[in-house]
Amino acid sequence: MEEYFNVFKKINAPMGVFSILGNHDYGDYVEWESQAAKSQNLEELKQIHHHLGWNLLLDEHVILEKQNEKIAILGVQNVSFNTRFPTYGNLSRAYQGTETYPFKVLLSHDPTHWDGEINTKYKDIDLTLSGHTHGFQFGVEIPGFKWSVAQYVYKQWAGLYQKENQYIYVNRGFGFLGYPGRVGILPEITLIEFA
Repeated sequence: MEEYFNVFKKINAPMGVFSILGNHDYGDYVEWESQAAKSQNLEELKQIHHHLGWNLLLDEHVILEKQNEKIAILGVQNVSFNTRFPTYGNLSRAYQGTETYPFKVLLSHDPTHWDGEINTKYKDIDLTLSGHTHGFQFGVEIPGFKWSVAQYVYKQWAGLYQKENQYIYVNRGFGFLGYPGRVGILPEITLIEFA
């Protein structure tokens, strides 16, 4: 992360930059010399978010207000309903205190969280923003057609999905895992504007 610090430091938003942790951030896929070293790595990563000026949401929420309108931004640590990935987050903790706000945005890294809990128990979370899949870094996207091997593993793997009055947007990301490239699934940075 340090080699990208100066790039990430340029990210600025008038009401704040909000971030969450994903499954790789906990260091579960690395052999550490000790549990203390693993814990120290996670704490250092959290400090990087702080030094960037980002608001790292760890099972918590913030309320944004503009022109007497309020929205709740909730963020959870990694929650997965795929047994291959660890769960650290607690949505009920992040949700507590947001019940009366008319619009809620949830940052949750793994899109399996949406079907697993969000749209069954938290019907008033309007928009969930996820990532995790990278679109499997391989696929085809042309106007009117979108395909990737990812769709055989994840119901929501790239783009916008709707179920009743709830939406999830799954960002394809801009990095990679394993194979150091992408075929047909371009890197993505998403800009969402609320009017």
